[in-house]
Amino acid sequence: MKTKPQKQTSSENVELYEIIIPLLRAMRSEFQELSKKKPEAVLNKSKMKIVNRLLESCRKILASEASFDYLDLIDEDDVPQNSDVVLMLSQYVAAMSQFHSTYYGSDGEKYRWFIDK
Repeated sequence: MKTKPQKQTSSENVELYEIIIPLLRAMRSEFQELSKKKPEAVLNKSKMKIVNRLLESCRKILASEASFDYLDLIDEDDVPQNSDVVLMLSQYVAAMSQFHSTYYGSDGEKYRWFIDK
């Protein structure tokens, strides 16, 4: 029986994913807490830069994924509120989860990343 070919990603994407995903989840958690206390509070420029730096790394991983067109960076001229950032980070977490689901799984013997060689 022939199996369907598995989609593959690069080892660079996997390495970056494994570095970034815990940072992304931690950042979303922190902003969720801030949003509960002060949802309308706006981000300062320093926080915007930190968030965008992490999101830029996510975008490198997700550049060829269908979800990419729906993932924005923080517009520094727009000055988002904490609740806006929670929404954005949640979208990135979902897209990164989809990346994991697409490229990580069982090869019939063990669970592993499917990396192009």
